[in-house]
Amino acid sequence: MNANQGEPPVRRISVAPMMDWTDQHCRYFLRLLSPDTLLYTEMVVDQALLHGDPDRLLARDLSDNPVALQLGGSDPTTLAAAVHIAAGFGYDEINLNIGCPSDRVQSGRFGACLMAEPRLVADCVAAMMAVAKVPVTVKTRIGIDDRDDYEFLLEFIETVASAGCSSFVIHARKAILAGLSPKENRSIPPLKVETVYRLKRDFPSLTIVLNGGIGTVDEVGRHLEHVDGVMIGRKAYSDPYLLTRLQQQIDLPSSRAGWLVPDRHDIVRQMADYAERQLAGGVRLHHITRHMLGL
Repeated sequence: MNANQGEPPVRRISVAPMMDWTDQHCRYFLRLLSPDTLLYTEMVVDQALLHGDPDRLLARDLSDNPVALQLGGSDPTTLAAAVHIAAGFGYDEINLNIGCPSDRVQSGRFGACLMAEPRLVADCVAAMMAVAKVPVTVKTRIGIDDRDDYEFLLEFIETVASAGCSSFVIHARKAILAGLSPKENRSIPPLKVETVYRLKRDFPSLTIVLNGGIGTVDEVGRHLEHVDGVMIGRKAYSDPYLLTRLQQQIDLPSSRAGWLVPDRHDIVRQMADYAERQLAGGVRLHHITRHMLGL
């Protein structure tokens, strides 16, 4: 880590960046369930930050820390500029999206298709790290299309790590860039968690976080015997109280310090207070309550 970068957040349990879901209201809600889970924003495209309204795109409640900002892009200069813009918003980590397989993302030449260009990804990471005051990480897949052998993944990780990236979130599926929708890419390519375990064995000095198909406390416990952290995806949305069960049963800082398990009714009451404040500022109630349905 560069000297100008702060200490990394605890990454043992995290919630994946999910487009149209992990907005500031969702993160406020999830934070009530677990004080230590690392939360991620929706992906924000670097060009949108440069040419749009950063206050709107990066809006957050500082009570949602620890939280990581995920950026999408493929140009080192514009990504570095986006990191500079984000610096004043208090994020704990900047994450580069090398995992999204959607057509729209591919047309912008970023996301999972960049696995085929590890040197470019390394250049992007180096440019981001040069201006970041927090850790820069990468979220990626285990491969793309027919390039899904371990040697392909190994070369990608080696190249990007050589630029200074020491933390990777690995979705244990390859991405199929043509013929499958983003939703299908979350379920049809088979999970290969052993590939991610092997990656951690081969790179013991790197922080390796496993993502993909994880939905129970027992599964999380088993995975943590092999990797440094586990990222929960859609299950955190359909069963958000899973985060509280994980906070109870996984060794996390707040639990060691005497954290008290929140009651579901107390969470609803706190969200009602939050909603009242947000509605006074013009937010629609549905934009808040839709995140609570799984409770």
